[in-house]
Amino acid sequence: MQIANGKSQMAYVQYLLSNTKSSWIAVGLAVSLLLGACVPAAAPVQGGAPKVLAVETFLADIAQNVAGDRLTVIALLPVGMDPHSYEVTPADVRKVAESTLLIANGAGFEAFLEKLLANAGGQRLVIEASTGLTSRTPHEGELVEAEHPEGDPHFWLNPIHVIKYVENIRDGLTQADPAGKEVYARNAAAYIAKLKELDGWIEEQVKAVPPERRLLVTNHESFGYFADRYGFRIVGTIIPSVSTGASPSAQQLARLMDHIKGAGVQAIFLETGANPQMAQQIAKDTGVKVVTELYTHSLTARGGAAPDYIAMMRYNTKAIVDALK
Repeated sequence: MQIANGKSQMAYVQYLLSNTKSSWIAVGLAVSLLLGACVPAAAPVQGGAPKVLAVETFLADIAQNVAGDRLTVIALLPVGMDPHSYEVTPADVRKVAESTLLIANGAGFEAFLEKLLANAGGQRLVIEASTGLTSRTPHEGELVEAEHPEGDPHFWLNPIHVIKYVENIRDGLTQADPAGKEVYARNAAAYIAKLKELDGWIEEQVKAVPPERRLLVTNHESFGYFADRYGFRIVGTIIPSVSTGASPSAQQLARLMDHIKGAGVQAIFLETGANPQMAQQIAKDTGVKVVTELYTHSLTARGGAAPDYIAMMRYNTKAIVDALK
């Protein structure tokens, strides 16, 4: 007999109790059914589960580690999208409009965000993951000309900075869903431990590169925090900006090639999606090699080289170390 609802449970109990052939076992079963019907269902998140949206894929992965199984975090930008060249679509506006909590990198990285939020309307909690971190300034001798008014926003390429991301995300999720406070605190602590482990692993890998060879030339200014943490020196960038949308002048390229030759640079490192032609020309004129496909602004799909943040950092570190050691 299938027990589908409270009414059918009560009818079944009455049947058991009225049946003179029913044994004490049947009476016990009847009592257990009545008690079971009185147990309340697990309480849902008040007001429904918050809809959490993170702008970049790497940020969605970090946030999902904090949310765990309690909430699902969706990435606004698709895999492979460079936020510098992102153009808002009507579907993206709808996603933001439906969100309860929006997680952004902040520090001016998402130049499109203010307009996107205005178009989406409504109210939501917006968390800037990089809040509390201080932008770096180029070191003496670095041939970079940061044009971003708020400084270099690529904090996440230093996993120790991501600890602050995790803390900000934990607090934001707790504000949106107070009942999940303990879950978010526990998950955040576990992920912070993984970030510290990643930091130690990177330090060990970098030891294979002699200090005098720890020289970085990249397609744009993004690896500054990585360089500062692990003892690299930024010699220069092909695009003299933290934004991939800028273009170098002939004079800037000439200066960069002089720096490459003078410093003894071994390789030029390009992020995914970067046009390799300019780097290949510089490499031809200076005798260095070009390393492509570093993952910085986006993860890969599952099965790719960088399906999560920690895998992304491991992949990039190995590519850099292998090219310079």
